[in-house]
Amino acid sequence: MTIPNMITIMRLLLVPAVVLAMLQARWDWAFAGFLVAGVSDGVDGFIARRYQLSSRLGAYLDPMADKLLLVSVFVVMGFAGELPLWLVVTMVSRDGLIICAVLLSSVMSHPVEMKPLFVSKVNTAVQIALAALVLGELAFSVHLDPLRPALILLSGVLTVASAAAYLVAWLRHMSGYGEGSTTDT
Repeated sequence: MTIPNMITIMRLLLVPAVVLAMLQARWDWAFAGFLVAGVSDGVDGFIARRYQLSSRLGAYLDPMADKLLLVSVFVVMGFAGELPLWLVVTMVSRDGLIICAVLLSSVMSHPVEMKPLFVSKVNTAVQIALAALVLGELAFSVHLDPLRPALILLSGVLTVASAAAYLVAWLRHMSGYGEGSTTDT
């Protein structure tokens, strides 16, 4: 168990606290927890790279912790009416699509190596900025109206673009699977 992995596990344990704070409309605590999670993500990555403490476990845990926090925050914000439900459904559907594709290719003994695409990294950055903006607006009772709708639209477009890019990559990967085999029908 490395220090970066312990930090990541702490971030995983922070998710229910952030969600609970949001459900209790303690936006200040939710914002603070979200910021702590963001900073800890940077810290564990820095430590892992700087001190060669990267691990296979960390390679799975880190993105899982990030995604769990972001999806949880988006879902709660959607039900609280702070984000449009179409955006929440689009985001969750994209992630579900990716998970199903990875599972299906593994079950079919043709596992796909998941590497984050550039559009996905930009999408995640915009989603983090949107979540931080909304939590910050709620925590400090400010309204940054021109910025929130722009980030919502940009997040929606990037989420769809990212889903499409992953789907194309997965279809290319799977296109050779099963060729050469014949089945009597």
